[in-house]
Amino acid sequence: MNDVRWDWPLFELMNFDGPQWLDSFMICVTGIKMWIPLYILIIYMVWRRCGWRGVVALVVALGVGIAVADIVAGVFKHQGLLANLLPEFPARLRPQYSEGLDFVTNGYRTGHINGTVSGHTSTIVAITMISIYGVRRSWFAVVMPLVALLICYSRIYLACHFPQDILLGACVGLLAGLCGIWLFRGVLKIIKKR
Repeated sequence: MNDVRWDWPLFELMNFDGPQWLDSFMICVTGIKMWIPLYILIIYMVWRRCGWRGVVALVVALGVGIAVADIVAGVFKHQGLLANLLPEFPARLRPQYSEGLDFVTNGYRTGHINGTVSGHTSTIVAITMISIYGVRRSWFAVVMPLVALLICYSRIYLACHFPQDILLGACVGLLAGLCGIWLFRGVLKIIKKR
């Protein structure tokens, strides 16, 4: 068992038994289906700005950025994979599986026991960075981070992650997002030359 408990009080403050409508909303927010219209809007706005070449570059950049973010987050969730490399950073149980913690799951359960780095956070931060770079609209640069914050908070509200897991996921997402932006530029240059 891991003794990393510095963020338990903050988690207990942010995780509370809300009304049924808020539980349902957070479960919807943490899912994928709710955000499909947003992803379609992102593709449309990039198409308006850069044409089909921009859409191709965006899809490649998002695909790689999401894959990198998700793979890195997944590696940290498997304690055995990093135990020899980083013994001071073992996999951490999710709040739902932590003993001695006062939490509310709000009817939501996650399958994986460890949650050291939030995969939801890492992927949404990568998507946010890449899409802001591709869309380049000031209003979008405000709205998209708010969407990302809402998704990140839903993971705490539903007792899937501690605040530390969210912060680590954001760091992974920032790196994956930077890789995606670099790839977006590179693919766009290659396509424009043809």
